[in-house]
Amino acid sequence: MKKSFIILSVGMLFLGLGSCSSEPKTEETTAEETKTDCTYAYDSSTSSLVWTAFKFTEKKGVEGTFNVISVESDGAAKDAKKVLESISFLIETNSVETQNEERNGKIAKLFFGTIGTENIKGKIKSLSDNGKATIEIEMNEIKKDVVGEYTLEDANFSFTATIDVVDWKAGSAITALNTACKDLHTGADGKSKLWSEVDLSFTTTLKKECK
Repeated sequence: MKKSFIILSVGMLFLGLGSCSSEPKTEETTAEETKTDCTYAYDSSTSSLVWTAFKFTEKKGVEGTFNVISVESDGAAKDAKKVLESISFLIETNSVETQNEERNGKIAKLFFGTIGTENIKGKIKSLSDNGKATIEIEMNEIKKDVVGEYTLEDANFSFTATIDVVDWKAGSAITALNTACKDLHTGADGKSKLWSEVDLSFTTTLKKECK
């Protein structure tokens, strides 16, 4: 049975598992090293999603996230990759957060409102052995596969990718937002520019329990 969570930006938590040796060890180390049967599960409290949009010809980054992201997974498993590949998510676009209330409202109304997108849906489709991850993102009623880079070290997972919102037919939304924020998007060269490329970053630490 799937379980739902809400993602909040938080710090990371790391649980280690030592290797066995015949040399004397402290009581704490010995107890930890007896834990060889481990399971992993998604933990919303260790997860962070950050997007970076770019303005000006020279591409100055503006970071943001979303305050409401619902995540589902298939629950605990002994294979961390299996847990991650079961993740799906739904983002409420009106919860966009850039630490600037006025900017939040403009993005929600002029970008997501222009293309009529209340939610962004997606799921992790595959994590290959060569460090490539394929994520499906659905926005503006269009589904696209996004290939990015990932790392998975024990329970620690990170994913990065760059998308072009034009692939989701959101060019008109870029134009609407840039027109409304023309002065704020004008750089040293006197040109107003809002890029359609957006960087994505997602990190999480799975909950690890060992017997």
